[in-house]
Amino acid sequence: MIPDIGAAFGEYTYLVTEIVWGTVAVGLLYRAAALVQAARTIAVLYPIAYLWDWYTLHIGVFAIPLRTGVELLGIPIEEHIFMVVVPALVLGIHENLRNWS
Repeated sequence: MIPDIGAAFGEYTYLVTEIVWGTVAVGLLYRAAALVQAARTIAVLYPIAYLWDWYTLHIGVFAIPLRTGVELLGIPIEEHIFMVVVPALVLGIHENLRNWS
């Protein structure tokens, strides 16, 4: 059974998970000495991710019930963080695997 952290963190659940995974991502990028390169890639991807997220939220593709309710530029603040954390984690894993071989 998967633990329900929503019961513990309520409206901060999404934010807490992003902080945890964001910390992992930064750690991996730091370990691979790829922080600057990842930041550059994320900066290029961010506008595309923002438009995609804004559109899908506004047409009702998904809803985010366990969030703070704080919005920036028409989408939840957690989504902005998500759009940084996900590529950072992917790049962190990629760079560590590349350096491992």
